[in-house]
Amino acid sequence: MKIALRNLWRNKVITAINIGGLAIALAAFIMVTMYFTFETGFDRANPNYNEIYIIGRNLPDFKTNYTSPPLGKTIKAEVPEVVSVGTMKMSFFEIPVTSKNAVVFLSKCLYLDYEAAKMFNIKPSNGLVKPESTTQNLFYLSNENYKTLFPNNKNGVPELVGLGSRSSGMTAKLSGSVYADPHSNIAFDAISVVKEVGLGEGYGYNNYNTYIQVKPGTDIEALEAKVNAIYKREMIKAGEDPNHETFKATSAFLDPLKNQHLKPKAGTGIGYKILMALSVLGILILVIACINFTNLSIAQAAKRAKEVGVKKVMGAYRFQLSLQFLTEILIQCLVSTVLGLIIAEIILPRFNNLFGVNLSIWTANSALLWQLPLILIFITLIAGVYPAMVLSGFKPALVLKGNFQKSKQSFWLQNGLLVFQFSIAVIFITGLLIINSQLTYMRTQDVGFKPAQVVYIKNLAYFASPGKFDPIRDRISKIPGVKSVTVANTIPDGSDGGKNSYTVDGKEQSLTFTGVDFDYFETLDIKIKEGRTFSREFKTDTVNSAILNEAAVAKYGLTDPIGKSIKGCQNKTYKIVGIIKDFKTLGFEKPVEPTIYSINDPCGNPKTEIMLKIEGSRMSEVLNTLKSQWPEINMLDGDNFRYQFLDEMYGRLFKKQEQLQSVFFAAAMLTVFIAMLGLFAFAKYITNSKIKEIAVRKILGASNLQIFKLINRTFLVMVVMANIISFPLAYILTKKWLETFAYRVDLPLLPFAMSAGLTILLTIITVSLQANSAVKANPVGALKYE
Repeated sequence: MKIALRNLWRNKVITAINIGGLAIALAAFIMVTMYFTFETGFDRANPNYNEIYIIGRNLPDFKTNYTSPPLGKTIKAEVPEVVSVGTMKMSFFEIPVTSKNAVVFLSKCLYLDYEAAKMFNIKPSNGLVKPESTTQNLFYLSNENYKTLFPNNKNGVPELVGLGSRSSGMTAKLSGSVYADPHSNIAFDAISVVKEVGLGEGYGYNNYNTYIQVKPGTDIEALEAKVNAIYKREMIKAGEDPNHETFKATSAFLDPLKNQHLKPKAGTGIGYKILMALSVLGILILVIACINFTNLSIAQAAKRAKEVGVKKVMGAYRFQLSLQFLTEILIQCLVSTVLGLIIAEIILPRFNNLFGVNLSIWTANSALLWQLPLILIFITLIAGVYPAMVLSGFKPALVLKGNFQKSKQSFWLQNGLLVFQFSIAVIFITGLLIINSQLTYMRTQDVGFKPAQVVYIKNLAYFASPGKFDPIRDRISKIPGVKSVTVANTIPDGSDGGKNSYTVDGKEQSLTFTGVDFDYFETLDIKIKEGRTFSREFKTDTVNSAILNEAAVAKYGLTDPIGKSIKGCQNKTYKIVGIIKDFKTLGFEKPVEPTIYSINDPCGNPKTEIMLKIEGSRMSEVLNTLKSQWPEINMLDGDNFRYQFLDEMYGRLFKKQEQLQSVFFAAAMLTVFIAMLGLFAFAKYITNSKIKEIAVRKILGASNLQIFKLINRTFLVMVVMANIISFPLAYILTKKWLETFAYRVDLPLLPFAMSAGLTILLTIITVSLQANSAVKANPVGALKYE
């Protein structure tokens, strides 16, 4: 231990570089490990975790986890492998709930049956009770919301609350409170437990989630085939044509609960991809830091050769020498781990804010308690085994005679590890630059509509029938500064609309349907391509007129769509009066959905989303006026006037990519920093080993520039090699990432050139700074003992 500490103190610069580089890498790795554990741990506390599956549907154009209520009951009655069936429906309709103390806004109300509540281990404060009749509704608020409304009611006993504004007079009786596990796929603000969900609704109501719990050891493939057969049979009974192409392309599937958070079948899997990318980055950063350890330890071998020779002559075994060197590395790793924890604790709040999580290093159940010791042992072995074997393997006779030379294997390993370090750094830099290019493209590209100066007002009133919104529109339009007002059943913020089958010229296709009102296209500044938008001058527009987007026209292959008829839900026939240009409501990752717009849709959701176009210079004035007049304009909302800016809501579609950009920026900076630390120390060793050579060359007339070229040449060759190796990998990885976007930039060449130039420039600066003292030194100082 004493020799280890003395040796580390003697080589303070190298020790500091090793410990500092590894501490930074460990801090990054610790946060990535915590995030990985969190993301892969959803619903693991559920005792039925491995036996729960959701039933989904494969449709011709997409996959969905939404099914109809009767399907689950039929499966439970006919399939013995199914232990339990739970049905639920999530409402994202935001509603204020008030007490005399406070108001909370519920945006995720879960409506589920008793079996689903039991399956997901939901335990209200007064115990889970099965509703006695189909009319009984047990309404629970989450513990957090309950405490906000009733801070003095510690037991969560039933209370009366107001719904909507205080002036609306609507009330509801709470049954108590319930714990909403933030680490579950079933997230909610409140729940309603009923005896049967979707009572009286048939196979046409595909807006429910059906979960099944199976017996342990069940053959899932065989069960999936049974479920699909039942689904097909029931759809035929419900009137579906078994010979229709749509029916043939439709099937039911099972997806395990463990897949739902990261890689559901009915999803993009973007969360899983980002988690895997983050994990690989964390591992690579740690590997680069370990490479520094290995490289610098081998570089120090010459200084330890005589020590090893003397010890071997005195009787030390190779095992003892290996243990000595591993102990030195273990001490450095131990200090690095402590520093890494401190750095991670400092950075963790920003990490939590970036990924929207609430991770903590010091929680009692933290997996780091057993992960950190394993990581410590792992990096000690990875970074220390080879250097220990090299150092302990010196021949005493040779090193004590002064004939010490490192093996070719060590030379190639050192250079190879340095090349590997810079290859990873180049990949990260290139990836960062290409991510920046794509994000710049996304922020500057015309999305087909203008969300700027559009305000979305959160609203409780249903405007189902045409004309019902007119009184509110008239009141708002009279406010100075309001340019236009409209209402729709959805807003262009990335939300997926409902889909239905529509037929034109005998050709049936699935279209997204959007219920709108007058001035919808004008408020969002959506361009018309053919025909016209909805107008009050045409009375039929509120009855049976429809507008398609370009994607819908292309899907049907229509050449002259204006005036054609399109038949939709409940056999309602619309007349196509206009074609709008495609606009990217779903962002850049998904292509524009073929969509139909109408004012009167019997199967559409109620129109609740109010949008206003406001003059930019009068924005605050208009919002203040609306807030003061809102109880008169819309009594159902009353004192709960809330709004959001549409451009901010649309901007959230970029959040995942902005997260990836931040991660790559941090990873690129870390890998370059750690690689430069290693290069600095390695250049210091190489320069010191060439002191006499440099002195001789200077005496023979070599200039400072020639000496700088000599020292830089070896490192430049390695960096150029690293760039050549990394370019194909960076190209493949970034191309694969860009392919996840429906709308993307062409793969640019500039980032590859910039990353090469940056790494070469940094190498020249780093090596030259280190070589400067040796170049300027007096040759006599290095040669006077010869």
